[in-house]
Amino acid sequence: MENLPLISQGFRLEALAFKNGAYRTGKIKATLLARLSPSFYFYRQIIRIVFTASRKAKRSRYGDNDWIMSSLDTLRALESAGVSFEITGIDNFKDVEGPCVFIANHMSTLETFVLPVIIAPFKMATFVVKGSLVEYPVFKHVMRSREPITVSRTNPREDLKTVFEGGAERLRKGTSIIIFPQTTRSTFFDPAEFNTIGVKLAKKAEVPVVPVALKTDAWGNGRRLKDFGRIDPSLSVHFAFGKPLWIKDRGNEEHREIIGFITEKLKEWRP
Repeated sequence: MENLPLISQGFRLEALAFKNGAYRTGKIKATLLARLSPSFYFYRQIIRIVFTASRKAKRSRYGDNDWIMSSLDTLRALESAGVSFEITGIDNFKDVEGPCVFIANHMSTLETFVLPVIIAPFKMATFVVKGSLVEYPVFKHVMRSREPITVSRTNPREDLKTVFEGGAERLRKGTSIIIFPQTTRSTFFDPAEFNTIGVKLAKKAEVPVVPVALKTDAWGNGRRLKDFGRIDPSLSVHFAFGKPLWIKDRGNEEHREIIGFITEKLKEWRP
């Protein structure tokens, strides 16, 4: 697996070498331990990554580049455990002027860890997350340092107000928003559970939305601890970014386009 150099881009780092707006994992030379127990091999590394990041964040020393590098370390840890990546469509958003609202399906913990190294070198961003994530032991310091928008997922009206107010404020400051408009993460994409909160935010803030389709079930959801599921190298990871959409009228057409983009990509990636 090729170790690619870091390229300085302003005050942030472009840590992955994208070619024609795409990145694909090269040949993986997994160790014997990684082949025998990819989950153990990976989690041994992710614990170190999270604890290192948490110590910096707790001391207010965890900046944008640190976040990107932690995300890169996670991607590399997954690759070293045998998981391959395909990331496409970077050119669809990297040169768009101003912030965007990235709207994606939600499949596993992986996207929360890996999306920063894909998006943040080009557009500083934060997440809309469940309130419990900013209370999670150790990881909470990292999450809080990113100033996410926290929602309850139990009171839709209050959550909408929180996203509108917090999202509009961050977008005005130039920070893009990554949102997963599903009630829960799942390997099955149900359009009926994919709400319009991201589209409404983009309409209110007058910024474009960028559809994001992802397949990240290589990092499984655990039975007892949902964030600590099995790592399965036989399943490739895919991220695809669609063309930006400006919201017209009530956004119904754009919402259908986002759902269509995600649905078609998931069909394309189906084994």
